[in-house]
Amino acid sequence: MIDILLKYFPHLSENQKKQFEQLQCLYEHWNAQINVISRKDIELLYERHILHSLGIAKVMQFKENTNIMDVGCGGGFPGIPLAILFPECNFYLVDSIGKKIKVVNEIAVTIGLTNLKAEHKRAEEVKEKFEFIISRAVTEFPTFYRWVQNKVTKKQFNSLPNGILYLKGGDLTEELKSFAKRIVLYDLKDFFEEEFFETKKVVYLPL
Repeated sequence: MIDILLKYFPHLSENQKKQFEQLQCLYEHWNAQINVISRKDIELLYERHILHSLGIAKVMQFKENTNIMDVGCGGGFPGIPLAILFPECNFYLVDSIGKKIKVVNEIAVTIGLTNLKAEHKRAEEVKEKFEFIISRAVTEFPTFYRWVQNKVTKKQFNSLPNGILYLKGGDLTEELKSFAKRIVLYDLKDFFEEEFFETKKVVYLPL
């Protein structure tokens, strides 16, 4: 099941493999109670949710002690897969729907993720600052930017300047036109060969 992950991330530790392997059963279990992933996608969890989340890691290798906030994390994407991949970093996941946060916390505890904290909160209520803000298509980018523009710390130590890493698909020309001079787009089809990634991108905005 995790073969698709090993194809692109061959250096996973035994513990990381074990954590990733547990996700299928756990999401099937929780999805039956609280719909956190569309029913048709649960069969394609590793491609459409986990590997998609890890697209951010093809753009940015977070250094130890990086603080990352996942806004509108839903059932834990991209936060949970990235927290598994970067155990030396700190992940803070927020969502405005409490039952989704319950799922995130239950899964994190079950697989032994100690570098992740999840809270039922809106991004605007968060007082802390982070090196990076991540998300997966939670809203239109200009709206997202307004939510998080003041949440990025000035302390820099990663290979890219601090900012937003946003997973989004389709034609983004109109949506991103007000940021056109500052934004960098990374096509996931350059990293992953599956058809699903044909139009998917990581939108990077340094702040």
